[in-house]
Amino acid sequence: MVKALREQTRVQAGRKPTPSAICIDRQSVKPTEVGGPERGYDGGKKITGRQRHLLVDTLGVLLAILITSAGLDDGVAAPILLGHVTPPDFPRLGTIFADQKYPNHALDAWMAEHRAGWHIAVTMRAAGTQGFTPLDKRWVIERTNAWPGRYRRHSKDYERSTESSTAMIQISHIHLMRNRLAPCGRSEFHDRKEAA
Repeated sequence: MVKALREQTRVQAGRKPTPSAICIDRQSVKPTEVGGPERGYDGGKKITGRQRHLLVDTLGVLLAILITSAGLDDGVAAPILLGHVTPPDFPRLGTIFADQKYPNHALDAWMAEHRAGWHIAVTMRAAGTQGFTPLDKRWVIERTNAWPGRYRRHSKDYERSTESSTAMIQISHIHLMRNRLAPCGRSEFHDRKEAA
């Protein structure tokens, strides 16, 4: 369903069904007392919990998700996540926008062996920049990481299993894509409610 809606969303936005460039990033989230065993400590964010690793296209639409311990390094998680996105399914794909934490020898070796036509494009803040500065292309995945925050279920990781966490994020993105494809304005909702 995610694939079908993603392709429809892209076509409606005037894009081809599959992307030529994507973005990769992760978001650390705190668990609750019912959370499962896949927990770890993210020293950069100072959070004990899980990480949501996402791949999105340049519209911010979900391609793949991986839930791991928050202690897993970005470069270690990247090959696992990228393994969900294959060249036959994404024949136009060539560029992956990422921050400076992703490139490392292990990821470079994996890319050379398994995704030879793809490359990581690192976008960095200009020297001396202070405060929030949107980075070209990378702001898209930052925005996508913020979208689940509108869902109370995603304010923390409430799920016992990573499979359940993955499914809940996918469901949220299905909802977001459906709203893009067929927006339901406030007036339409009230008209239907009154007609009922």
